Amino acid sequence: MAAAVAAVAVAVLVLVGLPLPAAHAAEAPAPPPMHDGFGLTLTGPVTGTATNFVVTVTTPQVAGEHRIRILLPRDYTTETTRRYPVLYFLHGASDDPGNPNLAYPALTAAQSMITVIPDGGRRGWYADWRDQDTAAGAQNWETFHISQVIPFIDANLRTLTGKQHRAVAGLSMGGFGALHYAQRHPGLFSQVASLSGATDLSANHLVMRGAVVATLTNVGTALCGSSGPNCSLDFGPTVSSDAIFGSPYPILNADRLWNEADPSSHMDRLEGMGVALYTGDGKGNPAEPEFWVRSAAQHAKDGLDRLGHPYHYVDYGNGSGWGEACDGGHNYGCWAQDLVDYVPRLEAAFASAA
Repeated sequence: MAAAVAAVAVAVLVLVGLPLPAAHAAEAPAPPPMHDGFGLTLTGPVTGTATNFVVTVTTPQVAGEHRIRILLPRDYTTETTRRYPVLYFLHGASDDPGNPNLAYPALTAAQSMITVIPDGGRRGWYADWRDQDTAAGAQNWETFHISQVIPFIDANLRTLTGKQHRAVAGLSMGGFGALHYAQRHPGLFSQVASLSGATDLSANHLVMRGAVVATLTNVGTALCGSSGPNCSLDFGPTVSSDAIFGSPYPILNADRLWNEADPSSHMDRLEGMGVALYTGDGKGNPAEPEFWVRSAAQHAKDGLDRLGHPYHYVDYGNGSGWGEACDGGHNYGCWAQDLVDYVPRLEAAFASAA
């Protein structure tokens, strides 16, 4: 009798639109369980929703704790046998995957792929630093991402693991990182995109090189790539200008490691990959970072043209007609629209490779 009365009571609550008691309320789906591995140790709980959550890890390769934001398609929890391609999306300088703005609307709306946004540090520059003995501690960002994060994701989520099912893209500092990783690890990625990226670190673009140095020496920089409304110019402990790629000064080949890391000089290493480049014009103002990004993007494009390599190139100028919030600058409004254009293209490329 008691059970019958309880059932009637629940039915009445549903009919009149009142909330069910906690015992009867539907539980929201939780993020999938994640487990240590590949040198990564989980610290603390997984936070967020079933399709937009953050895990925090430590690794001997990079000092401190590091957040990884993961965006899953809506049907991930219901299509339990389906596997998905993966986009690794790299953030800009002074940013952190804990920033919810990095879950751009176009990324969260993707229906057929997983997006992983790993921590790249406030100025890690997606590289294993030449000098590991600085106040910043261990800084092996490339090893962290390539040798640890990628296999960690493949082990914990239902991914498609061939290179035809994996892409890397990024904005600002992450735009450099995307091209850098694709060029150094062509067996891992089939698609690469740079959104307002630092795509020219050669001696032909000393302003861009100087912006990198400024993040190391903490003197401020014109190339700050936060997806939030403000971009902190505190990039962590001050280190030498030589910390990542050795001497930045183009004297007697002292800057050879900068030239080796320069994406624009090595576009031939992207053979067979789909390539997309996005830039604005900074409204023609040299004080606006995008003014300098545009010439770097053009240099990368010139390299592709010389090779006859197909690509998707968008110069949206002052942002007129490029979404409702893009003003041609180095900011969230333009990157959000870049992704509105890029994500469907990437999903179509993944689908054609299936």
